[in-house]
Amino acid sequence: MLVSQILKLKADDGVVTIAPGATVSEAAQLLSARKIGSVVVSSDGKLALGILSERDIVREIGKRGAGCLSESVESMMTSNLVTCVTTDRADDVLGRMTQGRFRHMPVVEGDQMVGLITLGDVVKARLSELAMEKDALEGMIMGH
Repeated sequence: MLVSQILKLKADDGVVTIAPGATVSEAAQLLSARKIGSVVVSSDGKLALGILSERDIVREIGKRGAGCLSESVESMMTSNLVTCVTTDRADDVLGRMTQGRFRHMPVVEGDQMVGLITLGDVVKARLSELAMEKDALEGMIMGH
């Protein structure tokens, strides 16, 4: 399955972004309100500058205390983004997520963000693909 197919299966309203100058507290409120695990940092909603996850926030609070909540998102975000393109295969994306130990990956075309896929999206798509393969094999064995 391709990333483009995974994006089509998602029933969401696009990528949630936050400005780099927003506070970490504002990002945490956005994550909580939207019930999501990460937010893409972008000035214009199209170019991904970084990503900030709930894990990033908790890790920094643990290291530095709650005072870091007043800092800018830009100061805490992961700026070395690992991205994928719509023509990437789900298995390849899953491998990169597993190896990098992250759960969210922006999908880009050129330098424009066209979506965001999660580890859960990829696993769900892969399980669906495996179920279809299983049904096809059972049909062949049963002679249908």
